[in-house]
Amino acid sequence: MIKIENITKTYGVGANEVKVLKNISFNIHKGEFVAIIGPSGSGKSTLMNILGALDTPTSGKYFLDNKDVFCLGDNELAKIRSEKIGFVFQSFNLLNNSNVLRNVKIPLLYNRNVKKQDRQSLIEKTLISAGLTQEHFKKLANQLSGGQKQRVAIARALINNPSIILADEPTGNLDSKTGDIVLNTFKRLNKVEGRTIILITHESYVANQANRVIQIKDGEIVTDEKNNILKEK
Repeated sequence: MIKIENITKTYGVGANEVKVLKNISFNIHKGEFVAIIGPSGSGKSTLMNILGALDTPTSGKYFLDNKDVFCLGDNELAKIRSEKIGFVFQSFNLLNNSNVLRNVKIPLLYNRNVKKQDRQSLIEKTLISAGLTQEHFKKLANQLSGGQKQRVAIARALINNPSIILADEPTGNLDSKTGDIVLNTFKRLNKVEGRTIILITHESYVANQANRVIQIKDGEIVTDEKNNILKEK
């Protein structure tokens, strides 16, 4: 599904040149749950932006469903971000003065495949799939707890039925109990719905919820292994 070949990313020139990513290569297959773990400054956020087609590398190739992503035009890239990839961020990125339904509805405004009369039922179904109930639907985003906000963000990521969920430090602003609830949501979306999950984190506990862990340090892959902790359980 995803094939990354010798990706490098360099900022600055000459004496100020900094190589953030150094010849990164890996494949991610459909239906995998992969965690990319590394400390601050390791390059994992830069890699996430490239995987999400939000940034381009200095060199290397990125194939998504056998398409060379960096050969696509702006409209085709926007279509990939809208239809194939759902984004979940640490800071939620919700409209605080809009209610839950409105926050999840926004991506649908650009989706011509869903009829207007079908939007409401789809939004409600997706919110329930993300672990929310009807009592939350009309609340403003700023009236929700951190865990509820993140589940709204997950619902928004799911609303256009993407095959890939790309989550950047999704538990970073949550307490451990609420973080577990969010992680269980990702595991269910992977196991029950078959969605490909790519989770960026700096925490070993969070990474160990995935079926495969790619460790990155100083812009290079250190290890890429199946998660033995999960196998033992």
